[in-house]
Amino acid sequence: MITGAARGIGAALALELAQRGCHLALADIDIDDLAVTAQKARAFGVRVSAHQLNVADAQAVAQFPEAVLREHEQVNILINNAGVALIGTFEEIGLADFEWLLGVNFWGVVRMTKAFLPLLRAAPAAQIVNLSSLFGLIAPAGHTAYSASKFAVRGFSEALRHELDDSTVGVTCVHPGGVRTAIAERARSAPNIGAKQLVSRRAAFLRVARTSPEAAAQLIVAGLEERRARVLVGGDAVLFDWLQRLMPLRYFSLMQRVLGRRAHRRPVEGST
Repeated sequence: MITGAARGIGAALALELAQRGCHLALADIDIDDLAVTAQKARAFGVRVSAHQLNVADAQAVAQFPEAVLREHEQVNILINNAGVALIGTFEEIGLADFEWLLGVNFWGVVRMTKAFLPLLRAAPAAQIVNLSSLFGLIAPAGHTAYSASKFAVRGFSEALRHELDDSTVGVTCVHPGGVRTAIAERARSAPNIGAKQLVSRRAAFLRVARTSPEAAAQLIVAGLEERRARVLVGGDAVLFDWLQRLMPLRYFSLMQRVLGRRAHRRPVEGST
């Protein structure tokens, strides 16, 4: 079961798992692009169902396992991949947009996990894979909402893993760095950010997003197969994970020097 499967990492995960013989239940709010992903996955000879779903809709998520069970006998893997981004500093963005982002990035993960955990417990072996971010390890300026959501996913995943330690359900938390997806292009932005500045901030993301969705999917699936507790995706994730451990209070100043020239000292927008 993969959310956010219409494009980007979610679509790449669907194809990577389909190649390995996994039957798929794919969900996304964008049913048209999701249909394209589903068609590609079916070419590998697996059973694929496509479902339009907004993970921020509590009632829809609560009822969703029934729809999946009408198409599939059981669920062994839940991948909470759906995510959105928001461009702007804390003072620039409104609380409604902050809540919108948390509704998808954090509450979507919590609600999907709550809804599917009984099915996962019923399986002989199961794994929950939650997509956090590099910004669930570090918190650069300009990303208050996004970092808050991804740190929350990280904390939720770690606590849940400890609670399920004596069960057949494992939990993997994934921290992608810059992955070449459309998340920055599709991100909401604060209303007072000018068009030129918005283009510049989105371009800054593209300059540092060096990992392809396909490469990210391969790393995530390898971690899933090994039932790893944590997966870092990309050299930037590995570098800054090490940096924040070494300099937990000063990593941002060094990070600015490392990325400053490449991104012209603009905030780096989003990751997963």
